[in-house]
Amino acid sequence: MFLLFLLIVGLFSPSKSDELQILLDLKSQLEKSNTSVFSSWTSGNSVCNFTGVVCNSNELVKEINLPQQQLVGVLPFHSICGLQSLERIDFGKNSLHGILTDDLKNCTRLQVLDLGCNIFSGEVPELSFLRNLSFLNLNNSGFSGKFPWKSLENLTKLGFLSIGDNPFDSSPFPEEILKLDKLYWLYLTNSSITGKIPGGIENLTQLENLELSDNQLSGEIPSEIVKLKKLWQLEVYNNSLTGKIPVGFGNLTSLVNFDASQNRLEGDLSELRFLNNLASLHLFENQFSGEIPQEFGDFKNLVKLSLYTNKLTGSVPQKIGSWEDFVYIDVSENFLTGQIPPDMCKNGKMTDLLLLQNKFTGNIPESYTNCKSLTRLRVNNNSLSGVVPSGIWSLPNLSIIDLTTNQFEGSVTYDIGNAKSLAQLFLSDNLFSGELPYTISHASSLVSIQLSSNQFSGPIPSDICLLKKLNSLNLNENMFSGSIPDSIGSCVSLSNINFAQNLLSGKIPDSFGSLPSLNSLNISTNKLSGEIPVSLSRLKLSLLDLSNNFLVGPVPDSLNIPAFRDGFSGNPGLCIQNDENSQRCLSSSGKSHHIVRKLLWCFVAAILVLLISLAYYLIVKLKQNNLESPLKQNSWRMKSFRVLSFTEREITDAIKPENFIGRGGSGNVYKVVLANGKELAVKHIWPSKSTDQKSYRSSSAMITSRTFRSREYEAEVATLSAVRHVNVVKLYSSITSEDSNLLVYEYLPNGSLWDRLHTCHKIKMGWEVRYAIAVGAAKGLEYLHHGCDRPVVHRDVKSSNILLDEEWKPRIADFGLAKIVQAADGGDWTHVIAGTHGYIAPEYGYTYKVNEKSDVYSFGVVLMELVTGNKPIEAKFGENKDIVNWVSCKMRSEEGLVDVVDSTISEDLKADAFNVLRIAIRCTARNPAHRPSMRMVVQMLEEAEPCLLTNIVVDEEGVRSTNSKA
Repeated sequence: MFLLFLLIVGLFSPSKSDELQILLDLKSQLEKSNTSVFSSWTSGNSVCNFTGVVCNSNELVKEINLPQQQLVGVLPFHSICGLQSLERIDFGKNSLHGILTDDLKNCTRLQVLDLGCNIFSGEVPELSFLRNLSFLNLNNSGFSGKFPWKSLENLTKLGFLSIGDNPFDSSPFPEEILKLDKLYWLYLTNSSITGKIPGGIENLTQLENLELSDNQLSGEIPSEIVKLKKLWQLEVYNNSLTGKIPVGFGNLTSLVNFDASQNRLEGDLSELRFLNNLASLHLFENQFSGEIPQEFGDFKNLVKLSLYTNKLTGSVPQKIGSWEDFVYIDVSENFLTGQIPPDMCKNGKMTDLLLLQNKFTGNIPESYTNCKSLTRLRVNNNSLSGVVPSGIWSLPNLSIIDLTTNQFEGSVTYDIGNAKSLAQLFLSDNLFSGELPYTISHASSLVSIQLSSNQFSGPIPSDICLLKKLNSLNLNENMFSGSIPDSIGSCVSLSNINFAQNLLSGKIPDSFGSLPSLNSLNISTNKLSGEIPVSLSRLKLSLLDLSNNFLVGPVPDSLNIPAFRDGFSGNPGLCIQNDENSQRCLSSSGKSHHIVRKLLWCFVAAILVLLISLAYYLIVKLKQNNLESPLKQNSWRMKSFRVLSFTEREITDAIKPENFIGRGGSGNVYKVVLANGKELAVKHIWPSKSTDQKSYRSSSAMITSRTFRSREYEAEVATLSAVRHVNVVKLYSSITSEDSNLLVYEYLPNGSLWDRLHTCHKIKMGWEVRYAIAVGAAKGLEYLHHGCDRPVVHRDVKSSNILLDEEWKPRIADFGLAKIVQAADGGDWTHVIAGTHGYIAPEYGYTYKVNEKSDVYSFGVVLMELVTGNKPIEAKFGENKDIVNWVSCKMRSEEGLVDVVDSTISEDLKADAFNVLRIAIRCTARNPAHRPSMRMVVQMLEEAEPCLLTNIVVDEEGVRSTNSKA
């Protein structure tokens, strides 16, 4: 009988040959992987000797451990789950795709399942059968749809649950989790969880790590949370939580990391004064008030403190950061007073000292002169005073010194030349004095020097243009004297020079004309003399101000434009041709000038007769021309925003049907080729309202005789003309008449991104080019939203408004045109053009108000175009569906998201493209509050690598780690 039993068991037990075949089948599915990990996976080798395979005592496969091996392919769970002794599967941090099939239920002995940081698609299958599971990590792996929360009830052994950073369907906090009383790790960040955190969270008494950030949670932090005595990490940032920190929160004495930033929490921080094990505390962008507890100064483990943008008052505890290797403090944008704590860099590890926009007093403590680790020192907009310790200037790793708007005095010391990492030196609005040391030219990384409104004196260092990266040099409102160094012409990167209101004398250096990037030049209110160098005509300036000096002679013709006219005032010796309000330039003698004037009167008398005889003919001819020409022959007014090489007549004469190159939502576009060969693009703006809009779009009658509200229109154009960014189209001038408005832009030879992706002009565009376009366009939008004096909302972001230059670098076009058109027509811009079908954010369905987050949604659609190669609206998406719906549906389908990536993108780059698609999905979130800012989009695109959003150590033993947020 015993032998019979063994025979029966043998018939139903897996053989070693079966397991070999299963593993070889797995290898075949992953054969495209760029790895040597499978070199030992051969039929002549024992499976127990395969790399990543662990066997039990019966030499049957117990574990498959292949994390971070650059694996690509689909996991065949129908085969893998045939390994009946399999207890552990770890394929984390690879590029595996496809869906998880229901075959996973056959892995009934499985205790550890780690598939985190991959690019799977579709829904997570039923998990109820995996009753032995103690460790489940599906974090950041592309899963979507409805998560099977109900199945978690059967996983009573589960201790580690990490399913965050997946675009699941929205759902309230899953009550099923509250029954898993063995959980010590719960990671649900960015999982579309809505509603309140339930009080039943108190049931999870073993919890050490609780992360619920980047969701849509609201209400208060439940008071029951104070019963989780083992918590060492609590992260609930970027939600909509309100109320105060619960009473009794100080009982969580094991808490090491606490992050509740970017919520709407209020009240004081007194409940935190007992958490003396805190190492990291982030509460920025809330509404906390009151004082920072003095007990924080006794927290010996505290190394990271970020409380910026609250309503905190009082002083910062003076002992803070003096115990451990303190890393950074950011308490900016509060109402804090008192002095800077002296010992935060006591152990030489501090990187960031950020105290800006408070009411701090006193000086910068001498102790920071030894803080060689410091990278950012920003204490601007306070009431600090005294002399800056000399060693501060020479700190080797500082990238920014911002002391703006304080009462600092003394001088910049010579050791600043040792600050080899210093990129930004901001000292404006202080009481600094003395000479600017020549050694500043040795701080080779300097990009921007802002010293305005101080008492600096002496000469401008002659070697300052050894700073090859220097982009902006603002020395205005000081007492600099002597001549401007002729060597200034070697500052090849300079785009902004402001030396206004000093005591500079001598001539304007001819070398200014050699600055290829110079955009703004202000040397007004000095004692400069001599003539204006003709070389300045070579510059492409948007601002030129030479006023209030002692300049003489004629203004060069190319600089004699309305945009610069005020910049020549206050120079009695200057003469300007054809300017009634300025001294005119005389010829060689006054007598000859008088003779010429008499001759002119004679000519006028003779010509008057001729004009009368031709009047009838001209009237008839003009009427005929009006029928044939797109523009009426009116009096034109041209406003220049840069140095121009054309007249308004050259532009208006070129607005004719044969030069038409495109049509947009706000007007027709014409290509104009000047006599010198330069190419321009001219947009003829339509009014937004018309009884006959079609008439504006015809070549014979493009505009009605309606009167434009020029004041509002010109105000909006002036705002757009101030936009200066490498990824934004240049606006050269505005040309207006009573019934027409023209905007003159740079011409981009490679057309629009739409053309290159979707039309007959499409080309095979590799992922490297697409990615570069995505990053460049994002930076352009970021500048519009965050880099201008006030945010510029585009209102019509789409691929046809992303133009490409000869090197395929992108430029954002038509920014703000919706508002311009309405300003021209006299309407309410908040209720007009808010985008193009397929790009319009869903909130536009219930409110006409658009803002930066509406642009973010539209840009997310553009990213989807770049990744998929599809248009925003296509028949294959289905009726009333767009690309956003389509991508969402694909994520739930068996086809997998890899099929969504454009087939022309090479296989080895599809994973990178998929990472950008993840960003696009975040940009197109239905709730505007959950879309990232364009600043964050740029950051995510630049990182754009798997597994950077979180960095969890997925160890079934519960090894503690802190997640790093991208």
